[in-house]
Amino acid sequence: MSSEPAHHPSAWRGLVLVCIAGMIWGTIGPVVDVVDDRSSLSVWMVGAYRAVAAVVVLLVAVAASRRLPHCRALVAEDPWRAVSVGVLTATFMLLFFVSVVSVGVSIATVVCLGWAPVLLLVADVARAHRRPPPGQVLTVGAAVAGLVLISVAGGGDSDPSHPVLGVVTSLASGTAYALSAELGRPLSTGHDAVSVATVTMTVAAGVLVVSGLAVTLVRGETMTTTDGTTWLLVVYLGVGTMALAYVLLFAGLRTTPSRTAVVATLLEPVTAVLIAVLLLGEHLTAAGTVGAVLIVAAIASLGARRPTPVPQ
Repeated sequence: MSSEPAHHPSAWRGLVLVCIAGMIWGTIGPVVDVVDDRSSLSVWMVGAYRAVAAVVVLLVAVAASRRLPHCRALVAEDPWRAVSVGVLTATFMLLFFVSVVSVGVSIATVVCLGWAPVLLLVADVARAHRRPPPGQVLTVGAAVAGLVLISVAGGGDSDPSHPVLGVVTSLASGTAYALSAELGRPLSTGHDAVSVATVTMTVAAGVLVVSGLAVTLVRGETMTTTDGTTWLLVVYLGVGTMALAYVLLFAGLRTTPSRTAVVATLLEPVTAVLIAVLLLGEHLTAAGTVGAVLIVAAIASLGARRPTPVPQ
């Protein structure tokens, strides 16, 4: 058993790293929108290329820092957990794509990202056989409420093609996301973040590349583009929003409980909305403003109190 006082520098540093990862993920939507406008690449192929770019840069980082023995040690020590985190990460991404196509971005985001912290809170209650602290419930409630408001403010698909499928896949995606954070934390406490990210993202990339190619071939969609800007943005999606963001996430998980991390990464929709307002000329509604404030306040409260001990 171990715990990290909220005022301890490493606890704050871990929370900040997770928040930065969430902010980086907030750029995914706007960048994918630009890629979609400039090319005919599907989200499946973008995901596959993104994964390849992420693994390439992570392998370069591993080679440059001579961490290959660390990666081998991680796999030898806990291969089941390493593979599970990678597969769950890929599953989270794939199911979220399906959900967005089926029910729209707003509903998919609310259900997926909102369900993850609730699920981990329920799991904590079940393990401890006691009621959760009121402050923890209030934090999760405020974060989910903020997520709902900011997503509704962003509009949505008024006529979703497959609403039931969309909600089910959103719940499944959120479950995979929560489990990947829960299973990934023990890896992060025992190994450096670059090694953890390299091993797990290599597994995830295998799943994403195979599924991306399969879906693209079945649908008869294009597999490449001649637009140079599109390729630069795809590289950014891999290097920035996958390789770097997951290194930051795993580094943060060393001192940040998984239930706290999934709340902190709700900065993703806040960042996406700010980009839309500042760079794309969209208007922020009153509901969106309140939602963003609630999420930021919930995240701020995470570092303002002493967390409960986390099993190791």
